Amino acid sequence: MAHDSCRIALKHWPCMATKRESPTLARSQELWLLISALLTLIPDVEHVPAWLTTAVAVAIAWRVSIWWRRAALPPRWLLSVLVAAGSAGVFLTYRHFFGKDPGIALLILFLALKLLEMRQVRDGLAVIFLCYFLLLTHFLNAQGLDIAGLSLAALVVITAALASLGHAAQPVVAHLRLSALMLAQAAPFMLVLFLLFPRVQGPLWGMPADAYSGMSGLSDNMSPGSISNLSLSGEIAFRVRFDGEVPPKYLLYWRGPVLRLFDGRTWRSGAQMEKVSPPDTATGETVRYAVTIEPHNKHWLFALEMPVAPPTGAIVSREYQVLSKTPVRSRLRYEMQSRPDSLPGMDESEASLRNNLNLPANNPRTRALAEQWQHEAGDPEATIRRMLDHFRKENYFYTLTPPLLGENSIDQFMFETRRGFCEHYASAFVFAMRAAGIPARVVTGYQGGERNPVDGYLIVRQSDAHAWAEVWLESKGWVRVDPTAAVAPNRIEAGLASAVPAGEPLPFLVRSDLSWLRQLRFRWEAVTNTWNQWVLGYDPVRQREVLARLGMREPDWKAMTAAMAVLCGLLLLGLTVWALHKRVRTDPTVRDWNNLSRKLSRIGLARQDWEGPADYAQRVALARPELSGPLRAITELYIDLRYGKLSGKMPRQKLREMIAELKIAKV
Repeated sequence: MAHDSCRIALKHWPCMATKRESPTLARSQELWLLISALLTLIPDVEHVPAWLTTAVAVAIAWRVSIWWRRAALPPRWLLSVLVAAGSAGVFLTYRHFFGKDPGIALLILFLALKLLEMRQVRDGLAVIFLCYFLLLTHFLNAQGLDIAGLSLAALVVITAALASLGHAAQPVVAHLRLSALMLAQAAPFMLVLFLLFPRVQGPLWGMPADAYSGMSGLSDNMSPGSISNLSLSGEIAFRVRFDGEVPPKYLLYWRGPVLRLFDGRTWRSGAQMEKVSPPDTATGETVRYAVTIEPHNKHWLFALEMPVAPPTGAIVSREYQVLSKTPVRSRLRYEMQSRPDSLPGMDESEASLRNNLNLPANNPRTRALAEQWQHEAGDPEATIRRMLDHFRKENYFYTLTPPLLGENSIDQFMFETRRGFCEHYASAFVFAMRAAGIPARVVTGYQGGERNPVDGYLIVRQSDAHAWAEVWLESKGWVRVDPTAAVAPNRIEAGLASAVPAGEPLPFLVRSDLSWLRQLRFRWEAVTNTWNQWVLGYDPVRQREVLARLGMREPDWKAMTAAMAVLCGLLLLGLTVWALHKRVRTDPTVRDWNNLSRKLSRIGLARQDWEGPADYAQRVALARPELSGPLRAITELYIDLRYGKLSGKMPRQKLREMIAELKIAKV
């Protein structure tokens, strides 16, 4: 109806609504868009190539300079060249345009270059939509609480920028208030759908091939320096909650890959042993606990020695390693049972024992020394004690920065450097035991952990990575021997920080001299763990637990879908009623216009239901030409306040005064 007046040429009332191009962006709108783009792009810095980060930073700085100096935008031919160059850079980096990483890189490139050409409101809308889409891509790389918080802040600002495109003259606080209100209105719908929508196993944002790159953790091989490098990381490997008291620290050996093949330098697991559960020879008290493991894209799960009851979807191999049937590609929670005092491997086959005696034909000095110990000691247990005493008494050192070793790495370590980390001691010990005729193997995993006093979870970090040995004794089966404890007993009892010499590099948050920072870290990790357990870990099992608490023991998903529709409909109805009531009650501009309509109705010029403000004013001007001037000014001000960019108390007060001053004489 706003265009009805354009169809009639009237000298008293020129056309008030004409078709025009997209309006030019105001400076305040440009600033909103620049801030939105910056907040959107911050989380992508660590996931894109350095050249792209630099290019985006230059583009944003260039656009800010244009905004500040009110300079001209770059010509289109230059932007075309930049698009071609950026696309070529993405192709040369990834060798294709398909997949998660190159796709995100292209979106980032397009957003940065769109900032350099935006001049109209429609350009601003394109920037807004790109920002919204890039927000979603953040969760393809990480789903932590920090990313969620930053994305929520960016979402508020982007929505405020969208609001500013329609009302540039409104203050910053008004845009932020509107944005927060819109998100608050959407929150109940999000909560209903999150709780009731049928869950799928694993995250919705998983991607093949390139979705699991960059995951840290143990591998299925070990060479000098591999675990010491991992121990410099403070990242969390897994969290544990025990049913009861936490076992003593010297029992906290979290079993991972078992390595039995040795080529003279590197230990490997080789082909997996038979993936069948071993005979239940475990004895002693049972420890029950739940583990929440971070994704590492491998099959192994970590459990206290010795595991006796694997979780659903996993088995315990003959080497007493817990193996998942599928790679761990998302955060996983599982329940375990272990018996630390058990005697595993009493029924080990002759073939298996022979496999754990194989050695390459190198490191002759260590081989000769081990044979001498066996000859002098006479029995396996005495030989073991002899080597541990050798480590204690012969000035060996425990260090995170051992010297590099050559071809005969074990000989060089045993007789020359005598400085090493846990993998050096475990490797040398197992080699010597095999040379002495005692079946032995290397076990890797984690040792210890740190209890979070805030939520009670035991936190095991990558810095707790460890390697130890197992020897087979005829009367005891496989027995754990940790040669590191002979050199650095504090490593087992008190952790890594108390065992390494002063001045050696440690993960920043593991250092014992930063107790205040550790307390802050504990609180943050407790909050993060809650997020992981109840948001990221809200899988089908957890959903059934929640629904059971709500009285839905056997949820019928057809009924649940209907319930979701009903709840969302009721929420939408309630929000609509509230919004209409609030609008009628609080919109002073409409109230003032209605007052004008009532004044004019007293002289027989009542406003019809179908009439817009321009049509109504035009009809009144035809009937009462003397009112044309002031009525035109009132109508223009009302339209600007109601539908345009004008806002604030002063214009509304002026409208009220103009209506009050309008003198209408009866004819």
